[in-house]
Order: sequence, then C-alpha cells, then structure tokens
Amino acid sequence: MPDKALAVMAFDYGLRRIGVAVGNTLSGTAEALATLPANDGEPDWRLIDKTLAEWRPALAVVGIPLGMDDRRSTLTGRAEAFAAELGRRYGIEVVSVDERLSSREAEDTLRERRRAGTLRRRVAKGDIDREAARVLLAQWLEHQQTGRPD
Repeated sequence: MPDKALAVMAFDYGLRRIGVAVGNTLSGTAEALATLPANDGEPDWRLIDKTLAEWRPALAVVGIPLGMDDRRSTLTGRAEAFAAELGRRYGIEVVSVDERLSSREAEDTLRERRRAGTLRRRVAKGDIDREAARVLLAQWLEHQQTGRPD
C-alpha cells in the first residue's frame, strides 16, 4: 500500500441506478456515497462529472456482473462499456471487479442495521445500490492490503 492516501471511487452499475462509494488506500475504508440515476443503463454523466470533480479519485473500481457459473450477460458487456467510458472521459485508471453477491451482502448489511436500530427507515433499492458499491470497494481495498482475493 502506498504511504499517501489515494481516493478511490467504486461504481455498482445498473440499468436504472448506479451506486457510488468512496474510500482511500491509506485507511482501507470505504463509505457508501450516492445513488445516481441511469436511463436504460445510460448514466447522467453530468452527475458523475460533479461527483468525480468533488472527490478527485485516483482510481475507479467498477463491479462487473457475472453469473454464478461465470456466464456473461448483456449487463456484463454494458458494465464493461461503462467502465471503459469512465476511463476515457476522466483519464483515470479503472479496475473491473467481480460483483457476484455484492448486492445480496449489501441488502443483508442494511437489513441488519435496520434490525439493530441504526437505520430507522425501510431499505430502499437506492440504499442497496450504494451499499453494494461500498462492498465492492471494501473488498478491493482489502485485496490491496492483503494481496489475497476477497
């Protein structure tokens, strides 16, 4: 790990929503940040512009959906295209990561927070999207620190 903290942003790409999380390489922490709208997979690039300008990440992590049997889907290709466009538009390194089960882990985490009383409202789909981005980023940061896959 570098001695200098680098901001890293993660994206959980979807056709209707894109979850966003931010973290840094020094502390190895990640936090859910926002859920941005998408229209049939097309993000609102102005909102992504604003988010990236505010946080100035050195790197972006994008979750790539694969089936449990490693099968690709239409969404796999669209997420890869989103990742490529992020790199092209913003000139930052983009790392693709396997996002299998990240949404399920995010949903379980949020439901547990609700049961514990730290989340005082119902879990919304947007909550799950941004928490899934946080899960992806936390796993990627852990891998960077330990050198082991999640």
